[in-house]
Order: sequence, then C-alpha cells, then structure tokens
Amino acid sequence: MTTSSSPVVRCHLQSDVACICIDNPPVNALSSAVRAGLLEAVRAADADPAVRAIVLVGQGANFIAGADIREFGQAPQPPSLPEVCNRIEACAKPVIAALRGAALGGGLEIALAAHYRVALGDARLGLPEVQLGLMPGAGGTVRAPLLIGAAAALDLMLSGRHVQPKEALALGLVDRLAEGEDALAAGLAWAQALLAQGAGVRRTRDAQGLADRAAAQAAIDAARADVGKKSRGLFSPQKIVEAVQTTLDQPVDEAIRREREAFLACIDSPQRAGLIHAFFAEREVAKVPEAKAAASRTLEHVGIVGGGTMGAGIAVAALDAGLPVVMVERDEACIARGRANVEKVYDGLIAKGRMTAQAKAAVMARFSGSTDYAAFEDVDLVIEAVFEDIEVKKAVFAELDRVCKPGAVLATNTSYLDIDAIAASISRPQDVIGLHFFSPANIMKLLEIVVPARVAPDVVATAFALARRMKKVPVRAGVCDGFIGNRILAVYRQAADHVMEDGASPYAIDAALRAFGFPMGPFQVSDLAGGDIGWATRKRKAATRDPKARYVQIADRICERGWFGQKTGRGWYVYPQGARAGQEDPQMLAIVDAERRRAGIAPRPFSAEEILERYMAAMVNEGANVVHQGIALRPLDVDVTFVHGYGFPRHRGGPMKYADTVGLPKVLADIRRFAQEDPLFWQPSPLLVQLVAEGRDFASLNQSAKG
Repeated sequence: MTTSSSPVVRCHLQSDVACICIDNPPVNALSSAVRAGLLEAVRAADADPAVRAIVLVGQGANFIAGADIREFGQAPQPPSLPEVCNRIEACAKPVIAALRGAALGGGLEIALAAHYRVALGDARLGLPEVQLGLMPGAGGTVRAPLLIGAAAALDLMLSGRHVQPKEALALGLVDRLAEGEDALAAGLAWAQALLAQGAGVRRTRDAQGLADRAAAQAAIDAARADVGKKSRGLFSPQKIVEAVQTTLDQPVDEAIRREREAFLACIDSPQRAGLIHAFFAEREVAKVPEAKAAASRTLEHVGIVGGGTMGAGIAVAALDAGLPVVMVERDEACIARGRANVEKVYDGLIAKGRMTAQAKAAVMARFSGSTDYAAFEDVDLVIEAVFEDIEVKKAVFAELDRVCKPGAVLATNTSYLDIDAIAASISRPQDVIGLHFFSPANIMKLLEIVVPARVAPDVVATAFALARRMKKVPVRAGVCDGFIGNRILAVYRQAADHVMEDGASPYAIDAALRAFGFPMGPFQVSDLAGGDIGWATRKRKAATRDPKARYVQIADRICERGWFGQKTGRGWYVYPQGARAGQEDPQMLAIVDAERRRAGIAPRPFSAEEILERYMAAMVNEGANVVHQGIALRPLDVDVTFVHGYGFPRHRGGPMKYADTVGLPKVLADIRRFAQEDPLFWQPSPLLVQLVAEGRDFASLNQSAKG
C-alpha cells in the first residue's frame, strides 16, 4: 500500500507498519471526510498482508481535537464515529495511537478504540462533551470505564477536564510516555517493540476496569448523587452516569448501542443548543472592530489604585497572568491592608494544597506597594479601583495624568459611572477605558471592556489583550449607566420588586429563579453583595427618577434598619452566628406587608411561572434596548455577560438565546399584557417589536454582525 485516496487522511507503509496520518488543519477535527478516510485506511491496512501493525497519528501539533464544530447543526454524514471506532478496535493487527497535543472528545474515543496508546509530553486527553450539553457518543462511556475504572472515567466525563500525560499514565489511559515532538517516530518505535515481543491485539472491550463490580457500583451511585446535587436539572450529566451503569450491567455491544441512543437524545436537547450557543458566543465576543483596526500597546507592567477587595482581586488576576504589579494607596496602613488582601488569596491556595509557599513567594516578589503616584511612572496600564464616586475618581485620574508616561493606558473599574466624563477631565482622553471586573475579580471570568467615545482603537485592543492574559471572557460595552450587565440588572431587579410588592414573597421569587437554574435568586444576591450598594445607587438616582414611575420602597426600609445582608447578619434573610446560608425572616415579611398597606396594594398570589415570565421579560426587553442603542454590539454579547457575570444558567445560553427559544412573539405578548398594569415600566423595546414584525430572532442579528 502507498497512499490512501483521502486528502485529509494519508497512509504509507514504513517497513511492515502502516502509518495512518490525519491531516485536517488546524486541529485535525473529525469531519465526515476524516471519518471516511480513516475507515478506508484502517480497512485497507487490516487487509494488506504486508502490514503487521498500524500507527494512528495526527499531522502537526495535535492528534485529534474532537468533532468538527463546522458540522454542528448539520445532518450527520456517514460513516458515524462509532462505526470508525468499532472497526479500529476490531482490527486483527495491533493498532497504536501516538498522541501529542489535543486528544479530546472523539479524538480520545479513537485512541481508546486502538489497542495501545503512547503519549508525548504535550498531550492533553479528555472527554469534554458535557460542557456542550453532550456526552461521549462513540464508545467513550464504555471503553473509558473498562480501561480505567468507573470512578476515574466518571470524573473525566462529568468534569470535562483535560488530563496531562503523567496522570494519563497513572490512570491507565495511556500505556507509555515518549520524549520529543515526533509522534510518528514514537508510535513506530513502540510498534516495532510490540512486534518484536510478539504482542498481539489488546482490545479495550476486554479490559478489566470494572472487574470489581461493588467498587464500580459505589462510584456510579456517588456520581449519581453528586450530579443530582450540583447539576440542577442538567440533562447530559445524568445520561453519562446512566451510560456507565449500562456498561456495568450489559454486554459491550449493547452498551455502545444504548450510548449512541443517549447521545442522540442529548443532541436533540434544548440544553445542548444553549450550551453550544454559549460555546460559540464566548469565541465571538472578542471579535470587535477596534481589535481588527489596531494592535495592542505594550503590556508588561500594571499599576492598581486601591487595595480593597476589588483592587486586591484585580492585583491577583494580574499577578496570576505573570505581570508585575505596583499598588498605590493613600497611606502605609492601607498598603499593608492591600498586601494582606492579596496574600490572603494565596494563603488560601496553600491551605488547600494548591500552591507551595515558595510559589507564593515568587509571585509576591512581583508585587510592590507605594503611597506615591510616582510609582506609576513606568507602568503600561493603570487600573483605578477606588470608591464609586465620580469626583473621587476624577481626582485619581488627575494624578495619573500627571505622572504616567505618554501612551500608558488609564483604566477605571467603575460599575456605573460616566467614563466619557472621567476621560474628558484629563489631557489624554484617548488613553482612557473602562475595565469593569466582577467580584471576586481573581475568580469571576467576565470583564466588561467599556469603550468611551474618544478612546484610541489600540487602547481597546490592549484591553482585550489584557483579558486574554488574565484568561477572562471580555465583552465590549458602550458607555451608559451600568453598561450592559448592571443596566439590565437594574431593570429586572425592579420587576422583581414589583412582583414582591404585588404579593410574592422574596423567598418565592428566589426559589423560582433557582428552579430555573440560577445559583441564587435576586434577594440572595443582594444579601451577598451588600444591600447598601443598591441603596447608594438608588439615592444617587433619586433626583433624576421619573416621579410617575413606580418606586418600591421595601428595600429602603430594610436598609434604614442597617440590614445590609450577610455582612450585618441580616438583610432579606437572617444569618444567625455569621452563617452563610440565610433563613427566612418573619420580621422582614412584616415590613413587606406594612409597605404593601402603605402603598394601597392588595397582595395576590403568583405562581413560579408568573414570576419567571415577568423577570425574564424585563431582562430580555432591556437586553434588546442595550443592543438597539449600540451599548452591546450583538445579542450574544448580552448572553455572555449574563452567563459569566450574573449566574444565568449556561445551558439556557443566555437571556437573548432563551428568548429565541421561547419565541420573540411570546415575549412581546407578555410585555404588552404586563403593560396594561404599568405602561411606563413595560415599554416594548423598538428592536423587539421590529424583529417580531419581520419574523426574525436575536440570532439573526448575531449572524448579520458576524458577516
């Protein structure tokens, strides 16, 4: 045999070993052409009397990185991946998978179907399908448990994590490690060694990873309980656990057949559509006009103003990105507090065994503090994280304007304030940008990059470069009160207040949102963040509030008592002895009743469905306004903001994707129905009205923006 006919799968004979090479740039994804070429090459090699062994290898830096995402949503083309995997495993000659780079999803399933596996030092193995609302569908839930046991296989599939070569060897996912970067050479060397030993085929279906049935059943039961607690109604994790149970109980061929049925059920699940939308949206958000127009400025040294919770969290995010950080505070006591806030994060990692004292010392060597703004004279970017008052922030920016070198990027971490006004207050507005981190800043993935009118494109590009280095999910936002996330939050939180005043308890509202998939309801979130923050915002806006607009005063009554949530031991819930989990509070409910009487409102019951309809309609309607006014570039930017910053259930894709799923005509009809009670609050977004009239959805705007 010489070469196969497929342009994406090449095969040649080296001595008596058939070398089958997958060559489908950039990551050797399993397109229909790759599957067909692989099946043909394996059949030909198995039938060729000159071939004694087969090596599977990926061209370039990866083995196979999984399914071809370009084929998502299209009708499946033969051959199926299970057919390819089953044919590899059925080979009468030893098949060796030589792995480097990504061996993920279907790529690892191909490797599991081979008889032997060797991994190079840069290999990454995993079955991450769960992150897309899917499950392994080509024998992964069968062969992985048979090879490495139920507990290890379930951990791999339910977490979706990547395994490095040494762990893969310890687990038994691979049989040996090899040096260097030449996967083909490593595969050939082992093939010849196996042939010299007289080794034959060793099919994974015959492996004994489930021989201890009691241990396997205990692992399955533990995973089932864990999924029930943590996955809040997610479909594919339950299917993964069921599939491993089937592998334990049924013959291999039956388990593979049932796995495919479950995989196809996952494909049809709305959760899969939501998770795939989130997956693609996270990749699209970085595609902004400024990043195309300009390259990033130099970004090697960062300054931070303020060492409170937010400033310290940003400092940790920058240190974790490998950047040196200098923090400026008003006095030595505040510098010491800022350093302590930073060190507390690393001390926590040491306590959990996730960091060594030496590693902490190496990181902290890149941190310095000063009470003098002159310490910023050489930094490339400064992030201001001081009190949320525009005059305080303008005073900080005046100092930055005075000391920072020309071309330094000057960023504010404001959550609400007018960044155009801050930029206009100094001599270099083109260098000013908003970097709105979410607390805790070293953990939360979302970073709103707020683009003022006069900013230079390369400053925006620098902000996106910083987000990449910090492993954040960046979303471009325009300037307005609250940008994307907090602006929309203010509206749907008002809707929740209206529902509460009209008769639903805050506890019923929180429960309805948790059932939908949020980790917490809005009143739990308020207690966690601190009710005084929202109170300060309401007082700031009081002078400009429309006197005709409905204003619910219940939260103000609670704040007037000094009940700010967890930090004061009481808010919407009560927290006895500093407990993190709140308990329902009859005194708080009495305040709600009193306020209803004061407002002349006769309370009425609300079902969980009614609560959700109003909450989501308010969120979607204001999301449409944010897109319509250009604050968000596309609906998907709103979706990513809410999935990563506000706890919106990822499997629903985001509020705009959810609206498309429900149907925009239904959302608009709900808003018009609610407007009969309160026409000022429930004004349909012009964009929503337009899309319904044209028979379009929010997804059509994502597509047109992409084009």
